[in-house]
Amino acid sequence: MRSWIEHYGMGLVLLALAAGFSVATIQEQAISGVEAAISLAAEVPEGTPAVLIAVAAGQDDAVFASELEIQLKQRGIATARAAGSSPRDARMELEKHPEVQVAACSSSAAKWLIWQNFPKIRVMAPKQGRWPSFLLRSNLLNIANQIAVIAIVAIGMTMVIISGAIDLSVGSLIALAAVIATRLIRDYFGGVEASALGMISSGTGAVAACAVVGLLNGLAVTKFQLPAFIVTLATMLMASGGAYLLAAHQSIYQVPESFVWLGRASLGSLPVAVILMLLLYGFAHLFMRHTALGRQMYAVGGNAHAAHLSGVSVARVQTFAFIICGALAGLGGVILASQLKGGSPTYGQMYELNVIAAVVVGGASLTGGSGRMFGTLIGAFIIAVIQNGMNLLNIESATQKIVLGGIILLAVLLDRLKLWKRA
Repeated sequence: MRSWIEHYGMGLVLLALAAGFSVATIQEQAISGVEAAISLAAEVPEGTPAVLIAVAAGQDDAVFASELEIQLKQRGIATARAAGSSPRDARMELEKHPEVQVAACSSSAAKWLIWQNFPKIRVMAPKQGRWPSFLLRSNLLNIANQIAVIAIVAIGMTMVIISGAIDLSVGSLIALAAVIATRLIRDYFGGVEASALGMISSGTGAVAACAVVGLLNGLAVTKFQLPAFIVTLATMLMASGGAYLLAAHQSIYQVPESFVWLGRASLGSLPVAVILMLLLYGFAHLFMRHTALGRQMYAVGGNAHAAHLSGVSVARVQTFAFIICGALAGLGGVILASQLKGGSPTYGQMYELNVIAAVVVGGASLTGGSGRMFGTLIGAFIIAVIQNGMNLLNIESATQKIVLGGIILLAVLLDRLKLWKRA
């Protein structure tokens, strides 16, 4: 029973939090997408000569418009569709199609003031129903997209903590990578005219630079026997200063429009960053559970001296963990730069605390030797869900910090209690 709780307890906590915030955020919501289109199409009166379909920008509205057009045509009702996503486009279509008697709108488009200028047009929109704001598709995707960078960096941090160390430099490395990638694009690959190869090369260069910093961290800890806390604290300061110098204390935004693909684009219904995050977690899980090097990380973190006597190269294992942590922090910086369409030395502030919190809440022990990759992923989502839920409930940021700090303290306390019980 205790083993079952240790393995699945955090998953149950995540589900409980989601359920709690779902109940707390129930309110009147306008339905959207295919369901809204089917419902609205059925309400359009028989014999209507033509219907204008008007929607605002957004994927849900685009799906709604396409399905609504199909449903109305199946009923033999002619449709006109606003070419863009603004009141001006709706006006142009109404002037071109005087036979239109009904404007079938998404919930947001129904609020346009333009309809006041056409009193003879009947404006129809999907009906509202009670539904949790937390469970809206857009909100769930927002949670996943926002946590992607922290969760990806947490993969490397999990390896470092399992191997018995810690890395405080990841937040600054995120900023450094974002600045390096965008500066390379601006200065060496054509700026806003940069090609895909140029952007990939710039991103790869940024990740490689952070991997080198991770290597230096690892060598300082293993070869010179310096405390990881002090080494990575120093690296955090130096990486932050380097980011400011490289960016000349300014943001770098001279990047192509297509640069945002990694951070904002979607494949199907999932953001690219989220897909990448899930793939990396799958690979990391297999690596830690089914490779010799992954198992050696657990051995080194559990008892470095015993691992050394068993023939494990403690220095090689810990250095590798620091390299991966640095590289993934660099990747996180590139993704963040893509999401925000630019690089800035201010990126990544306090990210190291959120990353460490995700690892600890996910069940990894700060003393090393234990932890699971998917536990870290659950920990990252627990933190994201709490922050998102508190935002939906309009809880002020100061209170959110107190809650997050309490969660971290509780997670460390539970870890300590487990160690005492084993002793």
